[in-house]
Amino acid sequence: MKLGIYGGSFNPPHLGHLHAAIAAAKYLELDQLLLIPAGIPPHKRLDEPGAEHRAAMTGFMAQQAALETGIPVKVSRMEIERGGKSYTADTVRMLHEQQPDDELWLLMGTDMFLTFQDWYHPEEILTHAGICAFGRSEQDTEELFSVQRKYLSERYSNARIATMVLPNLVEVSSTALRDMLPAGGEYLAPQVYGYILREHLYGTNLDLKRLTLEELRPVALSYLKAKRVRHVLGVEQEAIRLAEKYGADVNKARFAALLHDCTKKLDIGEQLALCAQYGVELDELERVSLKLQHAKTGAAIAREVFGAPQDVCDAILWHTTGRPNMTILEKVIYLADYIEPSRDFDGVEALREAVYDDIDRGLALGLKMSIEELEGYGRAVHEHTRAAYEYIRKKLGEQDG
Repeated sequence: MKLGIYGGSFNPPHLGHLHAAIAAAKYLELDQLLLIPAGIPPHKRLDEPGAEHRAAMTGFMAQQAALETGIPVKVSRMEIERGGKSYTADTVRMLHEQQPDDELWLLMGTDMFLTFQDWYHPEEILTHAGICAFGRSEQDTEELFSVQRKYLSERYSNARIATMVLPNLVEVSSTALRDMLPAGGEYLAPQVYGYILREHLYGTNLDLKRLTLEELRPVALSYLKAKRVRHVLGVEQEAIRLAEKYGADVNKARFAALLHDCTKKLDIGEQLALCAQYGVELDELERVSLKLQHAKTGAAIAREVFGAPQDVCDAILWHTTGRPNMTILEKVIYLADYIEPSRDFDGVEALREAVYDDIDRGLALGLKMSIEELEGYGRAVHEHTRAAYEYIRKKLGEQDG
């Protein structure tokens, strides 16, 4: 297996790190990539935040890189857990001992490559790993790269060296980026920026119960797995369209849409812990269903963490099962979740047409499809869903009659 190793303080991980990791993984045709936040960097002092926060932020980078490369990208805590100064030579040696048959490649930027001979035990690094350096453009870096490649190859007979160009490399110093953070999240992936805001890192100090929608969006995305971001942003846009068409409060629809899946990634143990923390009651079916639990815990987070009004919390609460006599906001979120643009299943186009023709007829069709799908898989249908379907059928029947 060809394994890439990309280490750094990641304080915080920014778009430059992300784009470089993705490009190098594709260039080297890696089978797997490890992102390794440093515990104690040898040549710099790390102030707050601590290693746990840096590892968590690097996790968002790993998920996005995995989506874009199609290979496993993992965060390794080996340098954090090892203690002491985080020398790359120690890390590479340990990885070689753990996975002796793997072909290791160490990824680095231009400055690191040009000073590689001054690192701690560079010869040991090259015994176990090749090095891949990336620069901004061929014009700017190839002259320097060619001299360094020649020098290292002559000095270390076992050296494996690759260099590559990143024409869209994001260049920003971590120090400058941290200084800019209280004013905005430029150069950061939205999930990383949202994590910084909700954990009040780097001098940010927003009141989470008084966020604007633009501030809420990255914070909400920081609760998600990377693969769910597209869905949630799609629900927000669909909710805007439905709210405008049917007279719901657009800002409340956006608020609910952004937070409706905020606990979706949690496992049952974590869901039950939140239920205990916030006094959320579960029925027998809800106790064993993640899909049902996340609507209830999501509503609790919206209320307790973000100060959402009750009607927004209710829209999140009922977005999975529905209920009889749903409000217009609840219908908007239930249906936006069902038909947002990335949804692709048999019958979705017919459902979209029905929803935009008449929201109640669309709701009836959506509930019917949900019941049929669950029954087709042999799964239990929650009583609220059946009751919601019967209620809307009766209402439509009375209208038609």
